[in-house]
Amino acid sequence: MTEQNVYKIQGLDCSEEVTILTKKFRGRAGVLALDFDILNARMTVTFDSQRISKRQIITLVDSTGMKAIPWEQRADQKTDSFWQSKGRLSMTCLSGGFLSAGFIVHWYIHGSLLHVVLGGLGQEHATPLFSVAFYLCAVAAGAWYVVPKAISAAKKLRPDMNLLMVVAMVGAMILGEWFEGAMVSFLFALSLLLEHWSMERSRRAIGSLLEMAPKTARCRDESGQIREVEVEQIPVGATVIVRPGERIPLDGTVLSGSTTVNQAPITGESMPVEKKVDDEVYAGTINQDGAIEIKATKGASDTTLARIIHMVEEAQARRAPSQQWVDRFAYYYTPAMMVLAAAIAILPPLLFAASWSEWIYRGLVILVIACPCALVISTPVSIVSSLTASTRNGVLIKGGVFIEVIGHLKAIALDKTGTLTFGQPEVQEIVPLNKHTTDQLLTTAAALEANSEHPLARAILRRAQSQGISVNAAEDFQAIKGKGAEGRIDGRLFWIGSHRLMHERSEDTQEVHEKILEFEDAGHTVVAIGNDDHICGIISIADGVRPEAKVAVSAIKKAGIDKVIMLTGDNSGTAAAIADQIGVDDYKAELLPEDKVTAVESLIDEHGKVAMVGDGINDAPALATATCGIAMGAMGTDAALETADITLMSDELDKIPWLIYKSRDTLKIIKENISFALGLKFLFIVLTLCGLASLWMAIATDTGATLMVTFNALRLLRK
Repeated sequence: MTEQNVYKIQGLDCSEEVTILTKKFRGRAGVLALDFDILNARMTVTFDSQRISKRQIITLVDSTGMKAIPWEQRADQKTDSFWQSKGRLSMTCLSGGFLSAGFIVHWYIHGSLLHVVLGGLGQEHATPLFSVAFYLCAVAAGAWYVVPKAISAAKKLRPDMNLLMVVAMVGAMILGEWFEGAMVSFLFALSLLLEHWSMERSRRAIGSLLEMAPKTARCRDESGQIREVEVEQIPVGATVIVRPGERIPLDGTVLSGSTTVNQAPITGESMPVEKKVDDEVYAGTINQDGAIEIKATKGASDTTLARIIHMVEEAQARRAPSQQWVDRFAYYYTPAMMVLAAAIAILPPLLFAASWSEWIYRGLVILVIACPCALVISTPVSIVSSLTASTRNGVLIKGGVFIEVIGHLKAIALDKTGTLTFGQPEVQEIVPLNKHTTDQLLTTAAALEANSEHPLARAILRRAQSQGISVNAAEDFQAIKGKGAEGRIDGRLFWIGSHRLMHERSEDTQEVHEKILEFEDAGHTVVAIGNDDHICGIISIADGVRPEAKVAVSAIKKAGIDKVIMLTGDNSGTAAAIADQIGVDDYKAELLPEDKVTAVESLIDEHGKVAMVGDGINDAPALATATCGIAMGAMGTDAALETADITLMSDELDKIPWLIYKSRDTLKIIKENISFALGLKFLFIVLTLCGLASLWMAIATDTGATLMVTFNALRLLRK
């Protein structure tokens, strides 16, 4: 009988664990299929229950050192122990602490920094006993999670990066290079820790998305009574009451009432949208003005927000960590060097009756120069230096892989609202009419909007405050539902509102009408101000373009990016105006989150490596789908920040071209370091075969190569 079970796997962080589990279940009787979701540490097993039991499946997982928990029981598990949650961090810190202690003791005893870093040569080399103890502890702590995997790789005769690290550590210690062995151990532990943290942050992204939807809602039952119930229990067709300032709990249509809704979390629209009877609303959006009743059209698991969450899960699950070049190279390098050393030590004496002692010595020299310290350190030191320099410049990067990706980008998609623009409406232009001045018009508008919380009113009040205008609220204030408001200022009646209200008051002249159309074609919202005699003027309001946006887009193009495109949920008119203003190559408007994902996928098909830059919940699926997701940090939502691979903490778009150049510098230095390390080893192999190299020369050369690649990588710390 075929069944399917889902398990939460503790310890499932990357593709390496997936490989281990796949090998464990491969060929196992009764196991029909395996599916993994790395983001949520989830394993789905399709199996024949008559040939293998659920208990046996859990036992097989437990035998790998990981732990399987039935998915429905995951919430019942106690909080992770200190060792489970902080063990990796603790061991890495211990490794760094012991390394520092050994370094200081070594330096103090010998009084020479060069002796610590370079080591002695030949008979003069002697590491103090206390330092040896500290270095040994550093190696043990750093390799705590590495050695078991290295042993497993050795047993299976499939060398991997873990085995390479252990060989490097042991080789360095056998040669008396205790500091070098401890340094390799610490750096590798640090890289594993960063990978683990990155995956945990990605998992928390889903949690931040879920928090967008309310847990409970007010629902009207059959008797007409209003009860507060859990959102998951509200059936399709139920009537839900939403008050001003609350988030809408479910997708639905408005049954009664009117309001404006901030739909930016779902559609990315920069301006609140007016909602009346029969209009559609989305779960997770914010009701701003009036109380409304909605009819639920979708259940909690099928809302637009729920689909966004599902898209993020899928996109993140597809992006399993790729195996690094050094790891793949090490798969062949380590056994090849071992075979070469053995061949050099054995074959000449066997085939040509050469001196055993001489050729065994040469084989030992090959093993020493084969120590991969310089090769292994070359990449992580370069990456850490680049990460540090980026952090100093307000750019947070989740992992070294994304530094490399940025340097290969061919196209960049930019979200409009909150990325190219500020993400909130601002006064763009004030047009006084009928002998009114700009200050008079702004003073009147501010007085009428003094007590309003509407985003357009807030924009007018911010402009008045910035110009030092004192605001006194209008008297006899009355809201004109869905159109505007009116009130008395110094005894005279004034009104403020939409183009529609102005038309109803018969104040719409041909000249004013054309001016308003000009603003609306540019994507602006127009607010009119008038009195009982004439129209006083109009104010255009729109989401302001960031002043650095045009320069940043130009710099991105100069950096060699083939295509820069703008994606937005706004209308085509607004999008066209913004796109023309900042100089992007193309734009796509009126997009829902799934449309943005489609647009990014299309760019990937056309250009290969693509980055997505955004800041909102609606951007999260596209950020996860892109080759590299870049979030605007200061204004960005938690979900965008967690989903993205890179965060611009200062919201400065000019950091993007800076990051592109920094990435290319990093790639250049990594290539230089790898070429130097391998080239030096090749040269030394030739010298060894010619009998021109000795053991102490091999030690000195390997140490020197390690220092050279390290110093070269540290150049990335420069601004």
